[in-house]
Order: sequence, then C-alpha cells, then structure tokens
Amino acid sequence: MHYARISNRLGGLGSDKWAVHLKARAMKEAGTPILELTIGEPDVDPDPVLAETVAKALSAGRIGYSNGRGEPPLLKALSRRYSARTGRAIGAENIVCFPGTQTALFAVMLTLVEEGDAVLVGDPLYATYEGVIRSTGADMVPVPLKPEDGFHMRADILEQAITENARVLLLNTPHNPTGAVLTADELAEIGDVCRRHDLWIIADEVYEELIFGGGFASPLDNADLAGRTIAVSSISKSHAAPGFRSGWAIGPAAFCARLLPVAETMLFGNQPFIADATAAAIERPSGVSAALRASLKRRAALLVDALAAAPGIICTMPEAGMFAFVDVSATGLSGEAFALRLLDAEHLAVMPGSSFGAEADGFIRISLTVPDEDIAEAAHRISRFAAGLTVGKKAARA
Repeated sequence: MHYARISNRLGGLGSDKWAVHLKARAMKEAGTPILELTIGEPDVDPDPVLAETVAKALSAGRIGYSNGRGEPPLLKALSRRYSARTGRAIGAENIVCFPGTQTALFAVMLTLVEEGDAVLVGDPLYATYEGVIRSTGADMVPVPLKPEDGFHMRADILEQAITENARVLLLNTPHNPTGAVLTADELAEIGDVCRRHDLWIIADEVYEELIFGGGFASPLDNADLAGRTIAVSSISKSHAAPGFRSGWAIGPAAFCARLLPVAETMLFGNQPFIADATAAAIERPSGVSAALRASLKRRAALLVDALAAAPGIICTMPEAGMFAFVDVSATGLSGEAFALRLLDAEHLAVMPGSSFGAEADGFIRISLTVPDEDIAEAAHRISRFAAGLTVGKKAARA
C-alpha cells in the first residue's frame, strides 16, 4: 500500500522519543510504584479565571464555529498584551490563534519552508522540533549549545552552522530542556547573523513567565528583528493549563496573511469558549505563574544541592523552566542507558538526553513539577544508583 512521504520523514520522531516515559507508565499500570519525573505538566491548579470564564461562555452558548484567525475578544487581548510588551502597534493582522504552541509551530514551519530548505535549531532541542521541521520536507541543521556556555546559543557558532539553503532559525528561550535564557544582547547578536543571511526567526516563548531571575527578552521586541520574527506561545505553562490547548503566533502582517489559509485548512479556528477564557486570562497578570515559578526554583535548588555529592553526576541550576538538565556522562553511561537502568533499578522515570538531540546524549532531564519530597527522594535514588555504578567500576578494575 502507498503512504505519503511525510509518514517516512516522521518515522521514529513521535512517541518513540518518549520510550522511557511510556515504559514507566506501563510498569505503573502493571502495579509497580513509579516515581515519574518525565513530563513538564504544572502541578498547580489552573488559573481560576479559566474555569470561571469557560463556565460563563458555555452557558452563553459560545460553542459555535469560530473563524480561522481567532475570536475577536482573544485577538483584542493579544493585541493589547503584545503592543504593551513590544512598544509597537500589534493588531489582529499580526495574530493567528491556534490550539496550543505545538500546532502553531507546525503551521508556521509549514508556511516558511519546504523540501530543499533547511532550518537551524539549537541542539539540545525540544523533543518535537525535529518532527515539526522534517514534516515539511526541510532538513534540520543542529547548532551546538555547549554546557560551558550555559547552553546559550552563540552567534559565532550559529554563523558556522548556516548552510546555503538555510531559511529559518528556530529559537527557544527560555529553553527546554536546559533552562537557558537568552539576554537581549545575545538575541541582538544572533539577530545580526539572521539579518545578514536573510533568515526568519521562529521564537518559541512558552516559558516566558517561568524565569527564576532577571528579565525576559524576545527578538519580537527588538524593532530591528520584528520584521523577520514570529513568536509562538500559549497558556499551557503561564496559566498551568496545558489541556486547554490554546496558543497563538505573532508576526508581520504579510506573513500572517500567508499563515492564515494554512491554519484554516488545518482546523479553522479554536473553540470560542476556550478563546474567551484565554482572553480573560491574559488580560491580567497570571494568577498562578508567580507561585509556580517560586516552587520550580526552590525544587531546582533542592535537587542541585542533593546531587552535589553524587558520583559522576553534574547538576547545575537552570535559569528558568520546569526541568533540571543533568550531566551523567562521567558515569560511563549514555543518558538513555542511565535512564533505562535507573527505571529498572530504582523505579524512577526521567527523560534521556538523546530525546533532545545529539548534544544531549550524556544528559538526563528531570521534571521539577512534583512535590519537594519527591524531588528529594529522586535525588536519593539517583545518588544510590550512581554510587552502585561506581562500585561496579571499582570491582571491575580490581
């Protein structure tokens, strides 16, 4: 039977990257108690305004068809928010709404590149990025993000990675999985490279409100880069509402005019009652992000302290986000082998670095979205497992 080439391009790039997570879930369903620190799902209740507004919107009959760009109340709320943030007029012509950041990324990428093109992306990278890029037929070109640079993208390394057919830089700040946060100066330097090589910038900014110290910077807010930047985000992290699937893309009007028919062909609009709730949520400061940010920062510090003496383990403090990115290479195991053996030996599930690119192979990613006592217990199990590996090495040498 015949299959479209997209199914070949995406082979192994979907749930295969979550093999350790899926194995942990299967073990749990079979009755084995598993401490799960794999996915970044907020462990606080969603912003109360969401449920309140959804209930009112449903009662008001807001369940009809939407339009492809987004519901008027949400477009107005996004316009006000981004106009205030950028200091420029951002109107409905600069916005297209989507059910979540992932959908926005897919549609934006589909609008910008195709077979024969290339997309640059920092490596380590979020697990779905490779699929988003390859789905279009474009090639993915990794830009190494080095631990010694705090996983911050460097303009000179970006420049070295650029190929003749490069069209887009996919940028993620704050970064998943490393927690790195780019500064305005770093973005300006990166932007200079993009301008010289006529690259679009797609900026995934979903962790904007979860920075532990310092401010947030975006290429969209830089007037010199705004004409080549599309920012995507959602309420999944900022309002602890990943299941609402409500996101957006912000960019130049000419780009959004081309994006709109792609979005309409895919799904033709969000649910009006969810759009109303999203509008109400982003019209005011998030009711949950400050507390969530504080708990994530506290847990990250707890984990760093608890793993400081673990043999072969290097855990540094992230700058933002829901994860700690832990170097396990000195144990002699790859991140995948470490994660699989940790799951079997200690019934602790973490994500292997290999799910996030070649540069991450010697790392594991640990979710911070569990109670403090679970973070402490996870650190204990990792330390015990790593110590066992060290004992094994000494015995083998003897």
